[in-house]
Amino acid sequence: MPSNKRIDLLTLGNELLNGTRVNGHLEYIGGCLGRHGVRLQRNMSFRDEPEQIRKFFSESLEDADIIITTGGLGPTTDDNTREVIADCLGLPLEFDPSIESAIVRRFERMGRTMSSSNLKQCYVPKGAQVLANAFGTAPGIWLEHGEKLVILLPGPPNELKPMFEQQVLRRLEERGLLQGAEHYLQLRTIGVGESALQDLLRPVVKRYPGLGVAFCAYEGIVDVRLSPGASNVQAHQIQEIGDECAGILEGDFICFGHDSLAKIVFDHLRADEKKLAVAESCTGGLLSNAFTDLPGASKVFAGGVVCYNNDAKMELLDVPEGILLQHGAVSHETAAAMATGAMEKFSADYALSVTGFAGPGGGDTLNPVGSIYIGYSSPLGVWSIRMLYPGDRVAVKIRAVNRALDVIRRKLKEFKVEDAIQSMLSSPPKRFN
Repeated sequence: MPSNKRIDLLTLGNELLNGTRVNGHLEYIGGCLGRHGVRLQRNMSFRDEPEQIRKFFSESLEDADIIITTGGLGPTTDDNTREVIADCLGLPLEFDPSIESAIVRRFERMGRTMSSSNLKQCYVPKGAQVLANAFGTAPGIWLEHGEKLVILLPGPPNELKPMFEQQVLRRLEERGLLQGAEHYLQLRTIGVGESALQDLLRPVVKRYPGLGVAFCAYEGIVDVRLSPGASNVQAHQIQEIGDECAGILEGDFICFGHDSLAKIVFDHLRADEKKLAVAESCTGGLLSNAFTDLPGASKVFAGGVVCYNNDAKMELLDVPEGILLQHGAVSHETAAAMATGAMEKFSADYALSVTGFAGPGGGDTLNPVGSIYIGYSSPLGVWSIRMLYPGDRVAVKIRAVNRALDVIRRKLKEFKVEDAIQSMLSSPPKRFN
């Protein structure tokens, strides 16, 4: 079991306080540690200024056993983390030639000459261990100072995440500070609200007094985390409880763990060696991006079209002008025609389409802002559905993508091979709400 150590996360950066960047490090590091049975006790965000670094680091040094910092390790004059923390600990900075060699090689691979300012990154507090940075020039720093552990990480996510996953977590686990496996079981769900989900699972949960149950809702998806908590439930029983909950949820259960909807659809299509195409209007490429974010996407994703206006719908997808004139771009008929066009253009086995009014403008009496139509085309026929999502433009677009992915997820589960024999391949578009 992990030891009961207090961990503080210090996130540095003027951009965090200016509102120009979201504090994704808190979500990422807190989530990684949480999955290994450890909780962050506190997060403090502040500007990358020496007096603020000194103040907040000194405060954490008194209270915390492990201090993790992010940001401020770069080569410019406003990167002060390394220098200030070394001074707070009374440690001199020592030049590490291996860091210089790594930076020089990186610049050579890019066909560039290293600036002398990068030499600033070659200094580390005396006694510290270097965490190699495979995707940037700023190495991380691992420093055991008395009974305290100080971990300095670079700010860019593409540098921080591999370093944290491949080096920091491994070292923490080797020291018995983490559980090797996740200490909770997560059920990912969609199609049922947080309060309704709690009501559905209450008959199961109440049989295990003290069972840890936590809900996290975002853009139509609700995660449920089950853990032993204060109950007498053993770790191996959690899966049995999770299986029972999944059975109750039926189609609203997505998976155990953290896989995205796109990953679930991708795995299903890849197993069947099928291809998917997409056609998007109001989501502007987000649906395509959900698949191209996945390694090996080309095994499944045939391609996508962003056809924002009617001319693009007609020219790129062969959507009949008559449909657009009679029913409008935001309609069941247009969504179905877009899906059919994408499926044919890319010679795909399945296709998804999204059209709607994401807001804040647009909309009419029949289809107010937030109205979204999703089309789905398959060898068994073409379908379209309508939904109405309140919220700002970004939230509506994300929820539309999640719903589109859920449509094909459910359809792939619903229609088995034997259904193809009984279905008419040329059936007209069907509507359901």
